[in-house]
Amino acid sequence: MPSGCRDTAPASLVSESVPSEPEQPVRPPSFHLDAIATARAEDATSGADPMALLVAALDLQAALPGIRRMRRWAHAALAVGAGERALDIGSGTGSEVLEFARRVGPEGQAVGVEPNPAMLAVARERAAETGARCRFVEADAYRLPFDDDYFDAVRSERVYQHLDDPAAATAEIARVLRPGGRVVLVDSDWQTAILHPGDTGVVARMVAAMLEATPNSRSGRSLRGRLVAAGFEIDDMGSEAVIWDPAAARPMFDEVGGTALAREVITEQERDDLVAAIEAGVAVGDYHLSVTMFAVLGHLPLR
Repeated sequence: MPSGCRDTAPASLVSESVPSEPEQPVRPPSFHLDAIATARAEDATSGADPMALLVAALDLQAALPGIRRMRRWAHAALAVGAGERALDIGSGTGSEVLEFARRVGPEGQAVGVEPNPAMLAVARERAAETGARCRFVEADAYRLPFDDDYFDAVRSERVYQHLDDPAAATAEIARVLRPGGRVVLVDSDWQTAILHPGDTGVVARMVAAMLEATPNSRSGRSLRGRLVAAGFEIDDMGSEAVIWDPAAARPMFDEVGGTALAREVITEQERDDLVAAIEAGVAVGDYHLSVTMFAVLGHLPLR
């Protein structure tokens, strides 16, 4: 592994490069997306590696044109420059930390925070393959293991929807950012989901079950207010109705359908009929799935 990309865990962050916070009470992470891997591991009918399935799903999503446009907008708005310190919260496979590393150069720091050890291993392996100067830290959004005023820029994408206490996470971002530091939050608002074709009543019940099961399912519409409440000034906002192709949508559809079945809001027959309708639509080009994502750029006032 290149010397610039270190496997650093929270316990070893006491160093000159990344100061650590004094010990604080540990609160359990609530990135509920990781439950997908757990649920799949418990599925006796599946012989696939659950983490490999999750990584593959994330890679398919990352390739969606709408996701790529939103990420380009967010990086341009955040405008991370050479020598700066940049943090990605919920860094997943590490792709956006690699972009930070490219932008900050050898004198800066690109750091990813991720609570899932298996996902961290994926990110570190991919970073090592590119020779990127970066680091990945095992931690959650509620307890960032960095000193006050440490970073110049922070990004977090599609994390807040999985948080039970987004206000606490936003306060942590404000703590680790220097005065004048920038943040960009990106998230979906799942109440904007549109699925066609299929029985609209079944689709509505499925979406309602997913909204109920997701801790912060309407997160996108609340990002601006979260930042303002934490003391940030708002500089810009963006949005993208992300169009999902069938390959990227299927893993998510399976999860949503499974949730609806478990909550007994649809029957197996209704689920099967909906799948058949969607597959028939895909076959003739009559298919649509979209969810709107929102992004908000803000900064901390100078003291």
